Amino acid sequence: MNQVQDLQKHAVNVRKNIVKMVTAAKSGHPGGSLSSVEILLAIYFTQMNISEENIHSCERDRFVLSKGHCTPCLYSVLAEKGFLKEEELLTFRQINSRLQGHPSMRKLEGLDMSTGSLGQGISTAVGMALSNKIHKKPYRIYTLLGDGECEEGQVWEAAMAAAHYHLDNLLAFVDFNGLQIDGDVTKVMNPTPIDKKFEAFGWNVIMLKDGNDIEAVIRACEEAKKCEGKPTVIVAKTVKGKGVSFMENNAGWHGNAPSEEQCAQALEELDGGAK
Repeated sequence: MNQVQDLQKHAVNVRKNIVKMVTAAKSGHPGGSLSSVEILLAIYFTQMNISEENIHSCERDRFVLSKGHCTPCLYSVLAEKGFLKEEELLTFRQINSRLQGHPSMRKLEGLDMSTGSLGQGISTAVGMALSNKIHKKPYRIYTLLGDGECEEGQVWEAAMAAAHYHLDNLLAFVDFNGLQIDGDVTKVMNPTPIDKKFEAFGWNVIMLKDGNDIEAVIRACEEAKKCEGKPTVIVAKTVKGKGVSFMENNAGWHGNAPSEEQCAQALEELDGGAK
């Protein structure tokens, strides 16, 4: 089995776990978690130099989940990576669980930043990348934003700083699924064209037509490494609720949990997609 096929199998497992953990918690954010799966798998399995051996070390790459509500995806990817046991995923959002609704770096190894307030994650990632530049460290910083998050002014202050300091060790993804909790992003507070905005702020921009194509995501990451002197953003067009028919392209599943019956249907669909 080649790398792409292996990651596609991981993607099915991640999506199933997202659905199961949000159902068990009776709360969470499945829509944007399902759209982000291939992006996080590509980062953690093909790009970051992170392992059980160096997980506590400063001498490694870092990832910041700027759209901090999409922890079901992040925790599920960490489980696939072997950083936590799969059964722990079902403690998601429970009292005293390490797996809070938004990431807490004080509770779980491998989380590099506590996030949740939109715009603060990319700001932190810029600070990490700047620190590595100052100290001449070779490690790269990765961050994932939502398209609705790009309505936050703090995102663009961070973008301006990243370009000003030539942070070519920073790679940002925008999960461009087109929907946020209140609906179509272009109707809530239109942030488009996101690519042109980042370009105007001095970033290297890569447009990805299908951010749910793991092979295409990996190619975009490799292309980003070639850019020198400026940060890179990959604006990836994805499908909200990807893989679950009744969730796909439906803003109502931004922050709702499925019923047990809906969970069973979703898992059956995902199992069918794996065949």
